[in-house]
Amino acid sequence: MPPGNRQMTVGLFGGSFNPPHPGHRLVAETALKRLGLSRIWWIVTPGNPLKDHGILRPLGERVAMARAMASPARMDVTAFEARYKVRFTADMVALVRARRPELRIVWVMGADSMATFHRWQEWQRIAEMVPIAVVDRPGATFAALASPFARRYDFARIPQERASILPYRQAPAWTFLFGPRDATSSTRLRGEAVMPS
Repeated sequence: MPPGNRQMTVGLFGGSFNPPHPGHRLVAETALKRLGLSRIWWIVTPGNPLKDHGILRPLGERVAMARAMASPARMDVTAFEARYKVRFTADMVALVRARRPELRIVWVMGADSMATFHRWQEWQRIAEMVPIAVVDRPGATFAALASPFARRYDFARIPQERASILPYRQAPAWTFLFGPRDATSSTRLRGEAVMPS
């Protein structure tokens, strides 16, 4: 787990990153800038319970690719979930809070993930444990803002113009960040990789 101190605000950006792509980097950069974060951690998961593990590249390979994609200036790439044998995001966030209690943390995700967030294990526990920043993704805006999460926690939404206060708010609290979008997706990249030339 990367180091931290009480002066830091850290975005937790978890995913399979299978493979990582410029869209992931844009989400991370948007969160860093708009939330005023000190750092963002790319947390490469051993495997997403909602996705097919048969097409999952080895963890070490995905970590190396994420390091090549992330900016070393303010981004850390880690796979500590594997070491602690953590399977679900709710447990991972609880682990970070237990081991780095001095940090102000925010969960960062793309709008495409928000659209299906209600399918995650203990999604309401996550929402009530950590502030959440959602970064717009092509084709996902409406589904995200109409999702069960958005409806359930509408009262806790912070306007994007005030997004920089999110790391200092008690959960539940969330914001939706509009801005430049990148249409690259891991699913499409994997499809292109297996297509005959």
